[in-house]
Amino acid sequence: MIFSNILINWYLQNQRQLPWRKTKNPYFIWLSEIMLQQTRVAQGLAYYLKFTEEFPTVFDLAKAEESTVLKMWQGLGYYSRARNLHFSAKYIANELNGEFPTTYKEIIKLKGIGDYTASAIASICFNESTAVVDGNVYRVLSRYFGIATPINSTAGIKEFKTLAQSLLDKKQPGTFNQAIMDFGAMHCKPQNPLCTTCPFANSCIALEKKLTKDLPVKEKKIKVTKRYFNFIVIKTNSNKTILEERKGKGIWQGLYQFPLIETKKNSNQKEIISSEEFQNLFPNETTISLFNKKEIVHKLSHQHLYTQFWIVETNTVKEATISWKNIEDYPVPILIANFLEQYQLKSN
Repeated sequence: MIFSNILINWYLQNQRQLPWRKTKNPYFIWLSEIMLQQTRVAQGLAYYLKFTEEFPTVFDLAKAEESTVLKMWQGLGYYSRARNLHFSAKYIANELNGEFPTTYKEIIKLKGIGDYTASAIASICFNESTAVVDGNVYRVLSRYFGIATPINSTAGIKEFKTLAQSLLDKKQPGTFNQAIMDFGAMHCKPQNPLCTTCPFANSCIALEKKLTKDLPVKEKKIKVTKRYFNFIVIKTNSNKTILEERKGKGIWQGLYQFPLIETKKNSNQKEIISSEEFQNLFPNETTISLFNKKEIVHKLSHQHLYTQFWIVETNTVKEATISWKNIEDYPVPILIANFLEQYQLKSN
């Protein structure tokens, strides 16, 4: 049996029952694919159900405020995905009259959509013969064929795309693509793959040569930057605080945060109070205390944020206009959402 036949046969017996598998509507497929980038299905499923209930059509998503979309996305991370999703929804609704593009070449032009997502939508919804290549596909193909070319190199990206395209079942490309993704996620797993029950066991090079743990190969990771964040959590006598929207192109664009003092190293209370930012915020008397006795390390793909939350109680601050009872209305990074949950528990 050829590779695609074995794979699809496995899939028909073992496929995951997922809500987006019951539709060919490109809006729902697109939504699921964007959500599942960098996210496990178990986590993404709840968000998908919430989104499709709140925004049943692309017009509903297009009409929403960006802050509403970001609030609903809160906890999924990689917030540029949500902003791009919203941007493209507005483009489809307003410029294309709600008609989703039907070819790979047109789909990939949408903001936030790359080769993988365009291939998935084109093959699943429109039966176009274009292969998907994601982490699962890299893993399956590198192990089965014994390929040591780094998957995050220019050569590797081209090699694996060409190989996946050559294996694709042209009569049912959508089924093949979903099959290889499920096989990588469920069977040929990163850790502890199920080699003893694998339908490819007789011909897998990684299994034969005991290379399963060594493949796929990835080039050295990008250097991780350490940053030191001090959030100033204000509580006035009238129970007001300050939340600021993050602008620019950095992390958490469009999300809200407490006033931030970024330092070059872990800082103590004396250093925070004497900083120019703190003095500008609080010219009058205040009470300050450190909420988390142990530094919180929040890990992003290229940055590790060493974080302290400073609780500042003061009579009044003119910029403090947000009531604490309304604070949950604002979209915030998960780092701040976790703090708020702990703070509210401690306060009650």
